[in-house]
Amino acid sequence: LWGKERKIIGVVKNFNFESLHEKIKPLFFILNPGHTFEFMVRIKAGKEKEALNNIKTFYDEFNPGFLFDYKFLDQDYQALYTSEERVSVLSKYFAGMAIIISCLGLFGLGVFTSQRRYKEIGVRKILGSSEFGIIYLLSADFTKLVIASIIIALPLSYYLVKSWLDSFAYRIHLSLWYFVMAGAVTLIIAWLTVGTQAFKAARINPAQCLRDE
Repeated sequence: LWGKERKIIGVVKNFNFESLHEKIKPLFFILNPGHTFEFMVRIKAGKEKEALNNIKTFYDEFNPGFLFDYKFLDQDYQALYTSEERVSVLSKYFAGMAIIISCLGLFGLGVFTSQRRYKEIGVRKILGSSEFGIIYLLSADFTKLVIASIIIALPLSYYLVKSWLDSFAYRIHLSLWYFVMAGAVTLIIAWLTVGTQAFKAARINPAQCLRDE
């Protein structure tokens, strides 16, 4: 190797020493006595402080006058995924804001619809319509819109997530259930948002709806 004979003293299993965006590459460590090099020490969880004190004592004994500098390898690996962590945090905040704004919009539309069909609800109740029928009447149109939006959003989200995962050499495989569950949760949130107002409208007194103002 580089004009010098080297003796192999050990071989380990393949491991990732770069980001998971990269495939595992060949790696070797060279021991050069007399040169500056780093030690890698595996520390048992919960014993970090004690182990560092012992290592520092050992270091100061054999390297007096030199600064004892150390770092944790997991911090270096964490730095490889800074952009992913930033995207994750921003996605959570923006998703939360989008859900809140969407729920407010659905709630406002539910209130508007129930007020606009106020007398119609009273007539239907007098003619024998049940509370469930009124709730279904007020929620059906919203449900169709939400289902249509889910049908449009799922292929787009699948394409975006797949494109992002393709940038990794090692990644999970997308399952249909991820998107089905996301769509189901979205539909349930929409039902709860609109259903509260629909339930309130379904329980009104028909006489109060039909009286002259």
